[in-house]
Amino acid sequence: MLKLKLPTDPRWVKNVVESNIEEILTDHAFCEQKAASNAITLIVQNPELSDLVQEMAELAKEEMDHFKRVHDIILERGYTLGRERKDDYVNELLKFLKKGGSRREQLTDRLLFAAMIEARSCERFKVLSENINDPFLSSFYHELMISEATHYTTFIKLAKKYADGIDVDKRWNDFLEYEAVVIQNYGKKETVHG
Repeated sequence: MLKLKLPTDPRWVKNVVESNIEEILTDHAFCEQKAASNAITLIVQNPELSDLVQEMAELAKEEMDHFKRVHDIILERGYTLGRERKDDYVNELLKFLKKGGSRREQLTDRLLFAAMIEARSCERFKVLSENINDPFLSSFYHELMISEATHYTTFIKLAKKYADGIDVDKRWNDFLEYEAVVIQNYGKKETVHG
């Protein structure tokens, strides 16, 4: 379904994530906050697109609920949230966005960018759920994997709706090819995308 070209090596969980659960949880919390912020930005930039506004309002609410749930886990385990981390993976994906073009072209690219992040997050949560030696986190990440898959399909659906003459399937394939090159440099840190 996701069509990602390069899967995450499951050893990332054992060799990196499990050695610093506090770090992955902090990074995860901020990923959820950033996803909510992205949804709000899409609303602010496109207030005339009522169905997009509705979808993004629901998504922002869900992402902030995820943020709170991750933060609750952090507190329950005696950790503190810590400072936001820069997401180099996301910054690399941003470089692929087209500069200029019509508002619809920019919107379509922004929706595909969001879909890519959701797709990779979904894939990472699947790997976490299947490989982490913590039954609670395994179940939690399985639940969030399903949620991220729904977000991914929402962004793809909206991109196709607002494409206005853009070949979304071709652009998505180009995004997938670009992401496959980018992701080769990640999977070495205890962050969701790192």
